[in-house]
Amino acid sequence: MSLFISSAWAQAEGAAPQGGGELFQIVFLIGLFALFYFIAIRPQRKRQKEHAAMVSALSKGDEVVTTSGILGRITSLDDNYMVLNVANNVDMKFQRIHVHAVLPKGTLKSIG
Repeated sequence: MSLFISSAWAQAEGAAPQGGGELFQIVFLIGLFALFYFIAIRPQRKRQKEHAAMVSALSKGDEVVTTSGILGRITSLDDNYMVLNVANNVDMKFQRIHVHAVLPKGTLKSIG
């Protein structure tokens, strides 16, 4: 068994560690959390608020693009769903939260 496990040799008792190590670890963890908050959590919350405001401001006639890339004009809305006119006589129903962006008026006409 000594082939895989090296023998342990007793070491002489070293000096006791200094007492400031715990405080440094606590400050380091707090700093790490603060950095993570400002880099990841705060910008994500800001994007969520902006998206919620955009979705609540949707109205009939707006030209939108969904998260799946479908472009269309909103023909009707309710609390959770919207109906998009994506082509002549082609209406599709989507959840409102899946709107990626509101396009400027006339975009669908200029695309073709």
